[in-house]
Amino acid sequence: MPPLDGPGYEPERGTGVEAERRRGRGAVSNAAGRFEPAARILFDDGWQSLEDLPPLRTEVTEERARTIITRNQSPDIGFDRSINTYRGCEHGCVYCFARPTHAYHGLSAGLDFETKLFVKPDAPELLARELSHPAYKPRIIAIGTNTDPYQPIEKQYALTRRILEVLRDFGHPVGIVTKSGLIARDLDILCDLASRDLVKVAISITTLDHKLARAMEPRASTPGRRLETIRRLSEAGIPTAILTAPLIPALNDMEIERLLEAGKEAGAREAGYVTLRLPLEIADLFKEWLVTHVPDKARHVMALVRDMHGGKDYDSAFGTRGKGIGPYAWTIGRRFEIAARRLGLAGRGLKLTTAHFRRPVQPGEQLSLF
Repeated sequence: MPPLDGPGYEPERGTGVEAERRRGRGAVSNAAGRFEPAARILFDDGWQSLEDLPPLRTEVTEERARTIITRNQSPDIGFDRSINTYRGCEHGCVYCFARPTHAYHGLSAGLDFETKLFVKPDAPELLARELSHPAYKPRIIAIGTNTDPYQPIEKQYALTRRILEVLRDFGHPVGIVTKSGLIARDLDILCDLASRDLVKVAISITTLDHKLARAMEPRASTPGRRLETIRRLSEAGIPTAILTAPLIPALNDMEIERLLEAGKEAGAREAGYVTLRLPLEIADLFKEWLVTHVPDKARHVMALVRDMHGGKDYDSAFGTRGKGIGPYAWTIGRRFEIAARRLGLAGRGLKLTTAHFRRPVQPGEQLSLF
């Protein structure tokens, strides 16, 4: 196959992991984090000892945080605060833009990101404390912007559910993004929030092709399960959107219209999209994945990605980083816009309110006379 990045391109030598060991995982390799002074390389000494290594297992580390609400000032993000109770994500989506954050733990953005997870068990208590602060001003809190709040370990820890209980008690608005059908477990709380215009949910569906979804996002819910989740949430009265993210040129962008039609049929009220982003380590991880899973398309996909980012793998400029520039990006945007408008999914629907925000009376606190 012709090189992806000019003469001599190949994934970093020695970082690849045998297919049997990484079964059910998204990344192909596990290169050392970008802040590490040394790189560790798998090396077979001739005794085929690498074949004896066990399959990769998910490890969870509990950490104690001082705060739980993260603030941002990005001009192209529609929220200024978010909550992430988990670091790393077992869904293993190869394109996940949160992967490079694992470098801050001295870990790889590759397989470490999806096998070495961190959890904040006291997140609900931290949230209640921050919302109770007299200076706190309520605005929509986004959940699921970095790692999925309903990834598999949520079944064990139920932190997302407890976070929603706190937000319900405070009457605080929340927006949720997920790829998991597990969110339907919390229909009781979501319905309560929805009755007061306090919640919106976006279900991210990247493709309707089960084979592609299995390779690209191996431990996320199947496309069919996600559509059924849209249906269940919508029928329960919860405002639900379909998020087609990321759209990848020559890989899933041909599905734009079918994805929106499927979302509309399932009950989605709105739709949104984001194009592929490849910051830092993700560029090499994604190229490795292309060569491994779709070698016949790899060079073409990357050529179009660069066409959408001014000749680079990625351009982090505000306003264009999630949409791209140039003719191909323009075409994707117009196709999405036309399909969304035709299906009644364009524009923003329900606006959430802060009118219900109240700080519950704390133990020992004097009740107000009014």
